[in-house]
Amino acid sequence: MDPVTTGTLLGGKVIYRQFPTGNRTGLEPVLMAAFVPARPGQVVAEGGCGAGAGLLCLANRVPGLTGIGLEHDSATASLAAHNFQLNGRDGLRVRQTTLPALPDDPLLSGPGLRRIDHAFANPPWHGHDSSASPHTQRDLARRPPTGQLPGWVRVMAAQLRHHGTLTLALPASLLGAGVSAMETARLGGIRIFPFWPRPGHAARIVLVQGRANSRAGSQMLPGLVLHEAGGGFTPAARAVLEGGAPLAG
Repeated sequence: MDPVTTGTLLGGKVIYRQFPTGNRTGLEPVLMAAFVPARPGQVVAEGGCGAGAGLLCLANRVPGLTGIGLEHDSATASLAAHNFQLNGRDGLRVRQTTLPALPDDPLLSGPGLRRIDHAFANPPWHGHDSSASPHTQRDLARRPPTGQLPGWVRVMAAQLRHHGTLTLALPASLLGAGVSAMETARLGGIRIFPFWPRPGHAARIVLVQGRANSRAGSQMLPGLVLHEAGGGFTPAARAVLEGGAPLAG
């Protein structure tokens, strides 16, 4: 395996290794995992799982999960598998694939059978008019092929059991596209959870969550301020990012 750096997530509850160059894990997978309404014993899937931060954080909060991560880059997929083993998460595994294509795996749906209770993804954000990264792994994680978001939503929504959820971490600029993709995939009860970087600043990151077979209307939730005026995390943000608390919704 290529050289890695070793750190932790959730205030030391999760040991986490990642490549020193390329796409580095930010806050989004941790925040996203805190919003997934999984219960003990359920089955979850993460699209574009990277080195496994989202699944590891969710498994830390919710015991007894079975989960599969889907990752395009083979080296990053191998690192995710290593992180799962390092943390003793035998119920988690990773498969290399390029969404919206799905691998052949027992956890994924066959004809007439859906096994996934909750799916989630932090899709690539940057358009192709943005500057390319010199690091291939980082560029693949940041700049999606044209029209990829609807394809990701469609294929992951198709895996969900009755009333299962799909959660996306998106920049605020893609909120409309995310909601539209979910509605096209027949997800309802859409909930939007914004994050404000500081008091009085516009939200930059949003979580968008839809539910299969739901006809409920959309909700804009109160959201969370991440940083205090002085720059440190707010107590509510620390409870999630370091304490592993769920996001209230």
